[in-house]
Amino acid sequence: MRILGIDYGEARVGVAITDGLNMTAQGLETIQRNGSDKVILRRLDEILANYEVGTIVVGMPLHMNGTMSERAKVTEAFIHKLKCKYNQLKIETIDERLTTVEAHKTMNFLEVNKNKKKNIVDTISAMYILETYLNKKV
Repeated sequence: MRILGIDYGEARVGVAITDGLNMTAQGLETIQRNGSDKVILRRLDEILANYEVGTIVVGMPLHMNGTMSERAKVTEAFIHKLKCKYNQLKIETIDERLTTVEAHKTMNFLEVNKNKKKNIVDTISAMYILETYLNKKV
């Protein structure tokens, strides 16, 4: 069973998935929220129909001191929706502090075109969230 990683944002949601052996994380896509979680949940239905997923890991946006941010409270509400809709799956959270910073560093290193960065930063962040989760399991 694969693991799905989610970087839940206000405008966009990055999605990544592990390989079949749960050893590596690959970026899948960035979903435009369009102000609604329904869009995300519909797309997740399609993704889950195509991949055998047993766990969903959502990045939790904490403050640098580890306390809950306003965004973390919104993320918790989204996680509640995931737990209700996908109650057969294991839903976990992981600290996502600095994943967006790392994603931007990676894109700069790879010299990604400035205009393309906005469309892939969330997917790369989801990959880092998933990699962090995989490294904690080892």
